[in-house]
Amino acid sequence: MESIDTYIPKEYLALKINYCRKRLQELPVVKIYHYRQDDLFKRRAVVDGHKYDVDSPLGRGFYEIWQERDELERQLNCYEATWYCHFNGEPLQECVPNEVKRYLRVSYDQEVVMNKTFFDSLKNDDNTRHEKYKNNFFNGIYYRSAAERDIAIYYYRNGIPFKYEPSITLFGIPKPINPDFVLYIRELNTCKIHEHLGMKESSDYLRNVKTKYGNYSNSGLVPGMDVLFTYDRDDLPFDIRCLAPVLNSAVYGTVVCGNCGKQ
Repeated sequence: MESIDTYIPKEYLALKINYCRKRLQELPVVKIYHYRQDDLFKRRAVVDGHKYDVDSPLGRGFYEIWQERDELERQLNCYEATWYCHFNGEPLQECVPNEVKRYLRVSYDQEVVMNKTFFDSLKNDDNTRHEKYKNNFFNGIYYRSAAERDIAIYYYRNGIPFKYEPSITLFGIPKPINPDFVLYIRELNTCKIHEHLGMKESSDYLRNVKTKYGNYSNSGLVPGMDVLFTYDRDDLPFDIRCLAPVLNSAVYGTVVCGNCGKQ
């Protein structure tokens, strides 16, 4: 996990804290000990008084749990420190990290749940139709604009997994499309689509923006909750600080609405 050096909105921060606490309660407590045998240093997992060599199948499983707990505890310490620095009292209890099911319609009679399985199925950086610029490079990917690169850095630093321009299928669209970003929100086991629109002063571009809104809506997605939109223009450059409230609104809207909207 990278250090948090960007602003996390109140509701989303509370959700992250509550997720870490809940997950730590669910996982068994594992201790790892090192010992020496035949001039070799080995590791042993201890769970409820039982010992398992890390090289054994059960031991490897408990070692992975120990690693997950260690990462969760470090994240929780960071999130709690941020919370108590900026806010009073305990994190908001209504920000409950429950799994939700948001559906994407891909054909007349087929929907897919936008969960981790869906996210893992997407290919990162799958759009080869448009030119990229070498000065917009970050973490192995060339982005099409400086704003998109800044957005990728924001998600990376805040520990939010994303795929850049993956191919997805929408109902009523003959060919797959490539949204700018698809995010995975682990606290809710759901995905968000993020389109960053460079608003140019042309009627063709504005018609394209209107079409995107319609295509996502026709596929069962709710703009502002399932699909995030950010913008910039030549005379109004994108400020990354604008992303935090947009993301927070989408995540908190999902917490409040949950699985509503499923027909």
